[in-house]
Amino acid sequence: MSEQQIVKIPAFSLKRQNLELRAALRECFLNVVDQSQFILGNHVSALEKKIAAWCGVNHGVGVGNGSDALYLALQALGITPGDEVITTPFTFFATAGAISRVGAKPVFVDIEKTTWNMNPMKLKAAITKGTKAIIPVHLYGCPANMSEIMLVASTHDLKVVEDSAQALGAKFKEMSVGSWGDAGCVSFFPTKVLGAFGDGGMVVTNDSELASRISRLRLHGSRIKYHHDEIGSNSRLDELQAAILHLKSEYSEQWTERRRSIADLYGRLFGEYANQLGIRLPVEPAGTYHVYHQYTIAIAYRDRLHQYLTDCGIGSAIYYPVPLHLQPVYSSLGYSHGDFPEAEAASRQVLSLPMFPELTDEEVNVVVAAVVRGCKESLIGMDN
Repeated sequence: MSEQQIVKIPAFSLKRQNLELRAALRECFLNVVDQSQFILGNHVSALEKKIAAWCGVNHGVGVGNGSDALYLALQALGITPGDEVITTPFTFFATAGAISRVGAKPVFVDIEKTTWNMNPMKLKAAITKGTKAIIPVHLYGCPANMSEIMLVASTHDLKVVEDSAQALGAKFKEMSVGSWGDAGCVSFFPTKVLGAFGDGGMVVTNDSELASRISRLRLHGSRIKYHHDEIGSNSRLDELQAAILHLKSEYSEQWTERRRSIADLYGRLFGEYANQLGIRLPVEPAGTYHVYHQYTIAIAYRDRLHQYLTDCGIGSAIYYPVPLHLQPVYSSLGYSHGDFPEAEAASRQVLSLPMFPELTDEEVNVVVAAVVRGCKESLIGMDN
């Protein structure tokens, strides 16, 4: 293939997967139509049981989206205005947004350089009398160091809500993410490891009382129809989405293994180029099972490379360009540039390369070749 040939390789695409599942998806849709049970029906119940079992817990509660999963978990755990919740500044906004939505104060701690996950060594210094919970994020599908985080949490009697939005199926020390803390929160956004045809989410937990309360909170705080125990939300997983997710879940393990194979191929193809060109590849720490929701590299001249790949017709994405402590909406928290150097460096350097199960080995080769060319051209440009 000529180096000058423009190749269209998206960062993510569902078209190939949907084409392969087209007949089964049509049957799934018609089944829901025929049953005409569109809210909290059998498909939702079946999916709740399946995801809970997959996460190694006893209960799953389907909700409207991953953001609501975090919010409802915090609300159900009794996090209220004035409380403080510690989390990472390097994640999607919904993590901190859920803290703010219950009226609590987000408190940030820096990340590890290698995994981009919360640094457990930074936790103790951030704990105050007002601290009530910790939200670790399993970013890009890589499990956070849950044993160290849980040790801090238990020592200080803090609740733990795992943001597992990007990491369904990932494991830390043989335990599934979402099963370590008081609750785990899953997103079924279309781009996720298991994605719906719209929004969807779930809270998983071993705590039956917590699951029961979240079930009420998703129904306006109602246990019996038209009788309300507390103020809740309208946040229910649609029956149609649950049916689609249940169908797709049958393929999830093989899709995850394909993601891992793609990640392995990326690593082997980059090989010695990584050190030569200053590319930092993602890691899979010992004792973890990474599901590679994203294949994210870090590089000092990220923006140059991002533009080069775009010009080559190769998709890539920046997750996330502005850390949460520097977001305008959180200026009142008093954080400044330099407070969390690893998170700030990551926001300048990370770039997610194409990653989805239907990506071919040939396409991975094309992507790596383009990245190497782009890095070399960027380095030449920086020398001039």
